[in-house]
This record gives sequence, structure tokens and C-alpha cells, in this order.
Amino acid sequence: MAEAGRRRARGGGGAARRAERTAIHIETAKFIERKIPNLEILNEEALSIIEENAETVLAEVGVNFVECPEALELWREAGAEIDGERVRIPRGLCRELIKTAPSSYTQHARNPEKSVEIGGNSLVLAPVYGPPFVRDADGGRRYATMDDFNKFVKLGYMSKYLHHSGGTVCEPTDVAVNKRHLDMLHAHMTLSDKPYMGSVTEPSRAADSVEMSKILFGEEFVDQNAVMTSLININSPLTFDPIMVGALDVYAKAGQGCIISPFIVGGAMAPVSVAGTLTQVLAEVLAGIAYSQLVRKGAPVIFGCFVTSIDMNSGAPTFGTPEASQILYGAGQLARRYGLPFRSGGGLCASKLPDAQAAYETAHTHNAALLGGVNFMLHSCGWLEGGLVSSFEKFVMDADQLGVLHRLAEGIDMSENGQAMDAIREVGPGGHYLGCEHTQANFKTAFWKTDLLDYKPFETWHEEGARDTVTLAKARVEKLLNDYQQPAMDPAIREALDEYVARKKAAEPDAFV
Repeated sequence: MAEAGRRRARGGGGAARRAERTAIHIETAKFIERKIPNLEILNEEALSIIEENAETVLAEVGVNFVECPEALELWREAGAEIDGERVRIPRGLCRELIKTAPSSYTQHARNPEKSVEIGGNSLVLAPVYGPPFVRDADGGRRYATMDDFNKFVKLGYMSKYLHHSGGTVCEPTDVAVNKRHLDMLHAHMTLSDKPYMGSVTEPSRAADSVEMSKILFGEEFVDQNAVMTSLININSPLTFDPIMVGALDVYAKAGQGCIISPFIVGGAMAPVSVAGTLTQVLAEVLAGIAYSQLVRKGAPVIFGCFVTSIDMNSGAPTFGTPEASQILYGAGQLARRYGLPFRSGGGLCASKLPDAQAAYETAHTHNAALLGGVNFMLHSCGWLEGGLVSSFEKFVMDADQLGVLHRLAEGIDMSENGQAMDAIREVGPGGHYLGCEHTQANFKTAFWKTDLLDYKPFETWHEEGARDTVTLAKARVEKLLNDYQQPAMDPAIREALDEYVARKKAAEPDAFV
């Protein structure tokens, strides 16, 4: 009997192990903490020149705050010269005002294990943002729908190396413009438990984002903590429009994080030179961050920099270029010089398909963002066609490659195990390391492993259908969506969110402009 009992116990253990192997595991890597140095492309003299030139731009050229009377009054009270909608900011005033901006902050997720630190040596990865179109291997290029949006949120939740759910991962054109932000926020809050971004397309929509976040986290918690990081684009060159300023007002007053980011196509919205563009970037960012601190001292902000170059023949934006990387590196140095978190980079490309061009351009920008000290990388996966398209296949291709950034950021292990002297002694001249003790102890974690790419011999690859990367990515999308399991949520909170969305959508007619 005892022997039979032991057999049953072993059998039960085997069943448990088999169940463990076949169970679906949803794993999220912690945000990256760099253990490698940043690439610093500018020397002290160059940094000083750019700073001086930016101060000259602010003081002599100025920046426009268009249709923003309250902002103009805040600037006037702070000591700026106001000429119509033009704000000329005395030298040193922005530098003084931004001293109250935190050098880093925590963005809380509803799952506390997935909260992220933004600033310092961290790198937080967030998906594509803003495209009105989507593309997949079956349907091609088409306008995005809410169903597409939900699928992208699920893919983001299931992607190990993504730390953030993002914001407008695509623009769901089948929902009214004045109401779609409610459905998008609801999706981020219920289909994922990672951090998310708020709406910025109109100040009242930013206010809805704050109110829904209070339902999710509790009003007191939101009053005291950042639970959103949202994108405030500057209308380059040197212009702040009322929609973005209005959204910034809402979030800064609520103590929520904002990325203050110029949106620049070099040669069209900034000078063609790297130093000239960096001067304009710095002037715009200083003005935006200083304004956020006029609204509320200590409001969390990120020094943003989104810069592409331009094809001077066609006028089309280009991505993954050396000049864009130089600007990213320089902007990162400037952000660190002012003690501010830094946003740039992403899986940017001009390609129309998830092809070799897309891979080259994306890899250049990914690597530049890692080396340039980026703290918040928007568009890290899924971007196609200059940001017009969110691609399902490219989303999982990029998300897989984000694992490379995690491994590179770890630096080189110089521990006793990393030095591997015991292995070298054990194997000696003419041997091999496949069976040595060090290899057996480390082989599972020694090398980064893709979840997507094919490393099989030609014969095996051919027998399995000679699948290219897009075909593999299509299968990966299907697997992740089939394996998706919605994170648990308090039913009372879910009911309150549902009620809020339904009430707000019923309060006004649909508008599609």
C-alpha cells in the first residue's frame, strides 16, 4: 500500500508538471534599468552653445501661446514679456522655473507589480501611438476600428517586454470623435493592468481621463500620485496651441505626468542642421516644462524629443537616419543636464510593410534610444508608414526585439560566474564546452532567446513551410490573442467605469469632426 501510495504521488507530481508546462503564463519584464553608459555626442562647449542659443530664442524670438489667455497671464505674472500671443521669456527664467520639476517619478499601474519608474537609469517601453490606419497580413491596410484597438491592447498586455499599455495605439474611426476616448481608456483600464496614457485631443477629454482614473484608483490616490503619463505635442516651430495647452493644464493641475514634446520634421519645422534643431528643441521644451510648473509646482514632466528628417526631393519624412540619432543623443544630454526624464525614440520607420526597410530603420532608432538615455520610449512597437499605420505583425516583431534592449542594458556580468575561469580550466586546450559544468549550470539563461525568429536548419525550415518573418508574426499574433486572459478587476469598479462611459456617451450627440 505504501508503495502504491508513493506511485500515485509520483504520478500526481508528473500530472502537475505536465499541467504547468501547458498552462498559459503571462509574464511582464520589469522596466529596464541600465547598467551601461549613455552615449554622449556633444562636448561641454557644444552643450553651452546650444543652451545659450536656446535662451536667445526664448528671449528675442519668443514662443506663441495661441488662444491661451490664461497661459499668457501666468507668463505675465512670472515676468515674461507679452506681445499679443507672443511670449518672450527673459534669460534664466525657464531654468529657474523648471527646478521644481521632479527628476523622476513613479507612474502607478492598477497592478502595483507593473508600476514603472520614469527617469534616472530607467527605460519604459510603450507601444505605437496615433495611427488612423491598421495593417495585417490578411486584410491589408484599412481604417482602424475599436475592435482593432482592443486587440492591440490585448497584445500589449501579453507582450513580455512592453511595460506600458500606451494610449491611442490606433485611432478607432468607427466611434465618434467626441466619444472614442472613453472607449479607449475603458479598454486600457479593463483589458490590461499595465500603466496607460490619457486623452489629449480636447481639455474636457483630459478631464474625463482624470475622472475615470479616480474611479479605477480612488480619488485620494490620484490626487497624490501619477497614474497617467500623457503626450503634449508642441506645434513646432515655437507654437503652443489651445488644445495641447488645455490638456496640459488639466493634467498638471491633477499632478499627472506629461511628455512635453516638440513634433519636428527637420528641414520643414526646424533647421536642417543638427545643432539648429537641438536649439529649437531645447527652447520649446524649456518653455513647455516651465509653463507646467507655473500651473502646478512639482507636476511630473518629461523632456520630449520627436524628430525626423525629410527627403529633400519628395518632402516625405524619413526615419532611422544618422541625423535623427545625433539629435536624439544630443537631446538626451540636454535633458540630463537639466535633471529631467527624457522621451524619444521608438520603432520608427517610413516603410509601408513590415519588411527589411522597416527592420533596418526600427533597429537604428531602438538602439539609439537605448544608448541615448531615453527614459520613456513611445512607439516602441507596431509603427509603420511614418506613423500612419499600426501593424499587427510589426507589433509582435518589434515587441520580440525589445528583449534585445533588455539584455544589452544589463551590461557584462563580471561576477565569478561571469568570468567562467572554472570552465576554462575544466575544458582546457582542444576540448569543448557543451558538457562542462559551467555550461550545464547556465545554458538556460546564457543567451537571449527570441519568441519569433527562425534559427532552424534549412531542411527543417523548408519542411515546416518555408515561412518568412511576416508569416511567423501572423501566427504569433493569433497565438497571443488566443491565449489572452483578461486581468481580474473588482466588479464594483468595473460597474462604475461602465456607468461613467455610458452616461458620458449618452450626454451628447455623436460628432465625427
